Amino acid sequence: MDFEKIVLSLQTIFLETIIKYIYRMNKFIFIKLGVMMFMQYFMYAVWWIPLAAFLRNLPNLEPNQRIFILCSSAVGSIAAPFVGVIADRYVNSEKLLAGLNVLVAVFLVLATQQANWVPVEYQFAGWMITVYLAMLCYMPSWGLTSAIAMTHAPSEQFPRIRMLGTIGWAASSVFSIIAAYIFGVPNFDGSVLPIYCGAGVAIVAALINLTLPKTPPMRKREGKYSIVDILGLRIVSTLKNKNFNRFLLISFLAVIPFTLYNVYGSMFFRAQNVEYITLTMNFGQLAELFFLFITTTILIKFGFKKAMLFGLLAMLVRFLVLYISVDKGQYWLYVMGAIPHGLIFGLFFVAGQVYTAKLVPQEYKAEAQGFLSFVIWGAGYLVGTLLNGWLIEYIDNWATLFLIVSAMTVTVIALLLTLFKNPVEENVK
Repeated sequence: MDFEKIVLSLQTIFLETIIKYIYRMNKFIFIKLGVMMFMQYFMYAVWWIPLAAFLRNLPNLEPNQRIFILCSSAVGSIAAPFVGVIADRYVNSEKLLAGLNVLVAVFLVLATQQANWVPVEYQFAGWMITVYLAMLCYMPSWGLTSAIAMTHAPSEQFPRIRMLGTIGWAASSVFSIIAAYIFGVPNFDGSVLPIYCGAGVAIVAALINLTLPKTPPMRKREGKYSIVDILGLRIVSTLKNKNFNRFLLISFLAVIPFTLYNVYGSMFFRAQNVEYITLTMNFGQLAELFFLFITTTILIKFGFKKAMLFGLLAMLVRFLVLYISVDKGQYWLYVMGAIPHGLIFGLFFVAGQVYTAKLVPQEYKAEAQGFLSFVIWGAGYLVGTLLNGWLIEYIDNWATLFLIVSAMTVTVIALLLTLFKNPVEENVK
């Protein structure tokens, strides 16, 4: 079966559907916001998805050193609240986004030069510094692009705008196949070339960002403010909403098992001798296209609690399927394990962004989204990357690992059912 042709056909169908939808909206702004999302997630997926497999191929890195490098995305999210404060108070969001993307390109290029410029004994430090700096500039863009989109479009329409980001992510799989052919590198996903590609896409994205609608700061500059303001913790005290605090706790815990696949998935597929890793993992993004498109409908019909429950149940199904796939070694099981990503991301994480946007005032949007990124993709992702990385090295049995994260997921589901309330006034209208 020609999986490359299947991916291209499915993407064409979804693209045609999306274009028709945007045309019906009769608003050029949706196209601009969609392109912004496409480029932002394409630039990340093209080099981050195969990074774990690439680091595994570096002979000078020890297992713990690979784990610390892979923590870069989580540490990068720590900068999200800082960037949110800057966007809300000082600089136009679209200009800030463009500047950050240029810096991402610079640091990624520097990362590729470690073997040329840095002695062997210092290459780990070189990779740590350059990749961490790139992520400190990139990861805040998730909250920043969400805030820009929800400033210029209704928050309940955000999942359909965010869907273009998923298309960008999925497009990285097709890109990797084309690039492997162009460069004549069969093991493209395990080489340094994807990092070069990520840098190039970042420059293009920065130029496109400058064409976005102006998004000036919504709050006046204030005098001195504490670390509470800088980290975005003022959002929690401003809202004084216990349900929101429970939502933050559940989101923090949910991303811990999520990282086993999201960070180390390429390592698992490499161990299973899967040839096209990026393509395999991006079957999940193809499914995400559909689920993001209907997320608004699901939120309206079922509310936030049930939508997030569906997302967590999908994550449990993923891990159980991958548990079965370890011994079976059949490609269709790997694909079935990848597909639930759309439900997980769309119905849990994106629904959480919409939930946050519905609660906060307009002038706090960038700060609130930055704080949410800090909790999920910063603190939670860091704990998950470290914990799962250590489990991989010390247990060294993927079947056991998938059972462990399945148990974690069941625990999070229980917490969602017992702690999180779904009052009617907090649903999408």
